Amino acid sequence: MKSTTLKLLFGSFLMLSLIYSCKNEAKTDNTSTSAATNEAADTQKKGQAFIEDDGSTPNVLQIAIGSPDHTTLVAAVQAASLENALVNAGPLMVFAPTNAAFDALPEGTVENLLKPENKETLAKILKHHVTAGNYDKEFLKKFKKLGQADDTNAIVEVKGDDVYVGGAKIIASIPAGNGIVHVVDKVILPPSN
Repeated sequence: MKSTTLKLLFGSFLMLSLIYSCKNEAKTDNTSTSAATNEAADTQKKGQAFIEDDGSTPNVLQIAIGSPDHTTLVAAVQAASLENALVNAGPLMVFAPTNAAFDALPEGTVENLLKPENKETLAKILKHHVTAGNYDKEFLKKFKKLGQADDTNAIVEVKGDDVYVGGAKIIASIPAGNGIVHVVDKVILPPSN
């Protein structure tokens, strides 16, 4: 009788263990499926540009994103897939045209450049607004030209106290964690080939 009770107890324990492990396996499968779904949703936004960090000084991209006067520039950077380039360690100097500067371009220019088929042309124009360095406006007065990220040069001119880069006037400067953002009043177009 003791052996029958022992067998019955052991059998019950075995059944409970089996049922419990099946439930955990189903949970594990659901967790794996959820993780795969979340991972698939994040494939669009990869790289340093999409890491959130509230503790450090904003980088040049974060400054542009936070500015209501640079929504067109941010849209262009996103259309050209250049977000990760603007969060590099740098130092980077970004000459950031305002929305008004983009609005001053001939009608339809911005809309045309934002089309997927013009991504390469847009990227070239945007790279012409970036150079290595972290120079304030006063220091830029010592330059005659700047080598831009698109392997071309932009002419630096001083008129009174104003500094112009590629014909665009620097109207404000904002230090960034990876360089400096010089707000400019004009889109700086690269020299045509």
